[in-house]
Amino acid sequence: MLVARIYSLLFALLFSTAAFSQARTVAGIPLPPGYKRLSQPPGSFGAWLRWLPLKKDSRVYLYNGELKQNQQAQFAVLDISVGTKNLQQCADAVIRLRAEYLFASNQPEKIAFHATSGTLMDYNGWSKGDRWILKNNQLQQKRTASPCGGHHCLLSYLETVFSWAGTLSLRRELASVKDTRKLLPGDVFIKGGSPGHAVIVADVAENAAGDRIFLLAQSYMPAQDIHILKNPAAASPWFTAGFTGKLLTPEWIFDASELARFPG
Repeated sequence: MLVARIYSLLFALLFSTAAFSQARTVAGIPLPPGYKRLSQPPGSFGAWLRWLPLKKDSRVYLYNGELKQNQQAQFAVLDISVGTKNLQQCADAVIRLRAEYLFASNQPEKIAFHATSGTLMDYNGWSKGDRWILKNNQLQQKRTASPCGGHHCLLSYLETVFSWAGTLSLRRELASVKDTRKLLPGDVFIKGGSPGHAVIVADVAENAAGDRIFLLAQSYMPAQDIHILKNPAAASPWFTAGFTGKLLTPEWIFDASELARFPG
């Protein structure tokens, strides 16, 4: 009993705020004993997510600069902008990370997402001056602006995507993953609907037996800093893969069947 208590205290200390204060990226978040991070191909989405920077301040702020009321859900906060509008919410954060990866890896032609109505909104068209205008209750693509480029062009495109996309449209972009034992960095737990929610698998580790654990990142409503979630059932941010029922996160409960993956 005493040994178990000591182990529990040591485990909690390993994942305390002080212990992770030196972590500057997702890859720096401590692992439980016996686990190693799952190897990812160089240049892959999973490898890119692993090296996302973390803020020194672990508090979550809303888009308007106010502190989020619930400060108990997060383990760490990604150092990535949230914007000044109430747009970058749950599915939007997943879209943001995917688009940023494609932009950073020189694949801008692959940056394209559907609006909930089904209209394809592609960054290639946006950068050439195309805009999406609501007419007769339908989004229509028209070339009404000057060409743009650079990161500011990407962010302005994403603001428009965030306005018209959501969990329903994002779910249609993804392929189902049938077995949570096989989850990978970049996978998404997503419930399409209103309300719906989405969280992204930010990292995955594995032990010698092949058992996997994973980190989750989310934004929520209102738009807020993207953050690494705590596991409500453990003294760490790591969740255990291989479940077939429910996944309990601090602000949503997912089902194993809601695991999905970007194609390609």
